Amino acid sequence: MTDSQLIKEIKEGNTELYSQLMRRYQRKILTFVYHMLKSANLELLAEDICSETFYKAYRSLHSFREVDASFSTWLYTIARNTVLSELRKQRSSQIPLEESGYVPVAPQEIIPEHAILRSEKVNKVRDAINNLPEKQRSALILREYDQLDYHEISVILGQSISAVKSLLFRARSSVKNQLEPYLYEPLFEPFEGMKSR
Repeated sequence: MTDSQLIKEIKEGNTELYSQLMRRYQRKILTFVYHMLKSANLELLAEDICSETFYKAYRSLHSFREVDASFSTWLYTIARNTVLSELRKQRSSQIPLEESGYVPVAPQEIIPEHAILRSEKVNKVRDAINNLPEKQRSALILREYDQLDYHEISVILGQSISAVKSLLFRARSSVKNQLEPYLYEPLFEPFEGMKSR
């Protein structure tokens, strides 16, 4: 059953089908929300924001019009607006770490060296993405992680397609510039007395 068919059935009163619609998009929306919150160290709120997004979508489903945008585009827009609202709320009331509910967990086993190096590289890429301005970060996540096309991203971000392409170009350039020092890192530190070429 397509999204359109499901939505038609739900609007006609078969509300149990909404869970089927949620399952289709839950992982993608959760990933998107997680990455949006990561830069503010609020990723622990990702599941709550994801649930809130689906709740808002359900309550507004009667007003959804497929001629304006696809369901996925509409859902991403709700998710983005919900995240931005949460970020504004958090900025106005900074929560001390002790009250945030965040409990750091120590690794349970010794990680092999290559896993540590891989983890460091992944963290560098994530940090580079998290350092981007909000619109560039959103555009990059929607394009690279969620594989949305330019038109869908333009609807979600409220930008023209050419503006989205520009955001993506600037985002990729910025990430590349941030990662450049790590791309050319020597594998080994030179030993004392070692001849340099």
